[in-house]
Amino acid sequence: MSVIAVVPARGGSKGIPGKNLRKVGGVPLVARAVLAARAAQRIDRVIVTTDDDEIDRVASAAGAEVIDRPAEIAGDTASSESALLHVIESLGEVPDVLVMVQATSPFIDPGDLDAAVAEVMSGYRDCVFSGVETHEFLWRIRGGGAEGVNHDALVRLPRQQREPEYRESGAFYAMRGSGFIEARHRFFGRIGIVPVDARGALEIDTVEELDLACAIAPVWESHPSLPIDVDAVVTDFDGVHTDDRVVISADGVERVTVTRTDGMGVDLLRRAGVPVLILSTERNAVVSARARKLDVDVVQGARDKVVALWEWISARGLDPERVAYLGNDVNDLGCLASVGWPVAVADSHPDVLAAARLVLTSRGGHGAVRELADLVLLAAERREASMHGVSRPAASDHLQETP
Repeated sequence: MSVIAVVPARGGSKGIPGKNLRKVGGVPLVARAVLAARAAQRIDRVIVTTDDDEIDRVASAAGAEVIDRPAEIAGDTASSESALLHVIESLGEVPDVLVMVQATSPFIDPGDLDAAVAEVMSGYRDCVFSGVETHEFLWRIRGGGAEGVNHDALVRLPRQQREPEYRESGAFYAMRGSGFIEARHRFFGRIGIVPVDARGALEIDTVEELDLACAIAPVWESHPSLPIDVDAVVTDFDGVHTDDRVVISADGVERVTVTRTDGMGVDLLRRAGVPVLILSTERNAVVSARARKLDVDVVQGARDKVVALWEWISARGLDPERVAYLGNDVNDLGCLASVGWPVAVADSHPDVLAAARLVLTSRGGHGAVRELADLVLLAAERREASMHGVSRPAASDHLQETP
């Protein structure tokens, strides 16, 4: 059975200008949706429909096919269904299962997408959507007063005695393709729900919700075994290779402490052919000495770290989306925003934690560089295994019938 995921991502947004390109955990929202869909086992193709050139570029870089969305169905009042119908018309084929994935939901679990597709494939449901279980008492204001919506205000049953209800999370909708063409709407026939984790069931419509997503991302995504598939690694020095403390002798000479563990991590990267750069705002002999010891590139005394980073990336012919940058403080924010893998040490400044795609478990000077190196090498090992035909295990289906 053919399964196509479509991510509608128009360029215009009144609430948050350029919303689909805003970064959460260092990754643009549209790219997060594409990556989640591509990681699902049961989805064959991922297509982004957009009217915006930059969204086109970012989506393509994330691995999606892109279909230009006509202006007449890209305005504020255009429905998502109109974009889906245009994609099917452009493809000239109706998929067995059509999945709409929303870029405004940044924390989509690929396993949940697989569960939704499996339920539609089974023929048990015609359409399935993501929902969050809730036992909340809902109220509305009517006629100047408040009244209960889903309960009798005079009967306060305990949670254990009430059937759960579900809030539509807005993250994804899976539907039988032919049924969608007939109904021209995402809801039709036998409707089902895939329960999703309430902690990540956030839909971004306001600046406040975007800020909340950025705050959640480091906690949601930080995982010690997440592979980082990159071609190069760039690190800050103070607070990354060191614990950010400086010992100054009577003659004014600065001394810092580094770890052999980090040194081994850099050495392993070099042996694997992954170039490493130490990039520092400060100019200090200890930085030069450490770079010589590690036999890696170094740029220090950089007045503009972003410019220095781009010069190094360009000189080596690298794709910035396939570069990891490891930082810890606010002067790293520009560099973190310039690469595909912004990474932070565990004790970073809060703004850096919010900008990072991944927050390491190690503090600066306590093995953070080695931890990053291990994740980069893990990705290389998996890439090598994939090239030799070793497939990843199938995702388990965790389905739930509509209550």
